[in-house]
Amino acid sequence: MRRMMAAFVLLMLLALPAAHAVQPDEIMPDPAKEARARELSRELRCMVCQNQSIDDSDAPLARDLRLLVRERIGAGDSNSQVLDFLVARYGEFVLLKPRFERQTLLLWLLGPLLLIGGGLALWLQIRRRSRSGADVPAPPLTADEQARLAALMSDDAKSS
Repeated sequence: MRRMMAAFVLLMLLALPAAHAVQPDEIMPDPAKEARARELSRELRCMVCQNQSIDDSDAPLARDLRLLVRERIGAGDSNSQVLDFLVARYGEFVLLKPRFERQTLLLWLLGPLLLIGGGLALWLQIRRRSRSGADVPAPPLTADEQARLAALMSDDAKSS
């Protein structure tokens, strides 16, 4: 049983995709600069895959962006200068986590606003229901209705 479980775990580990798509020829010789490049690559969106960072993507455009990031770092740009350069070239969409600015205000606030709006709508619905008398008991049965109910109940008792 243990062998079978170990084989299953090994198979699952082999089936997992690679943690990143950086090719050996892209890696910078300076480990500090390479660490900066990897950090920046995790913040940038692959324009082909769209919900994947360029660090994880195998797309040719992602490779080009990784090389561009390393080129800018090699030229002496700071992290913010590299990001500013890429945003100027590709737009705010290139960032996986857009900056909190006037242009992206709706993007950042839409989720909380929808949550608050939904809570408010639910509260108003509950309040309206309680005011409409949904909890008020039904009026008592008339004599005719009580006789009919008694007849139905006695028919049920006979059939059981």
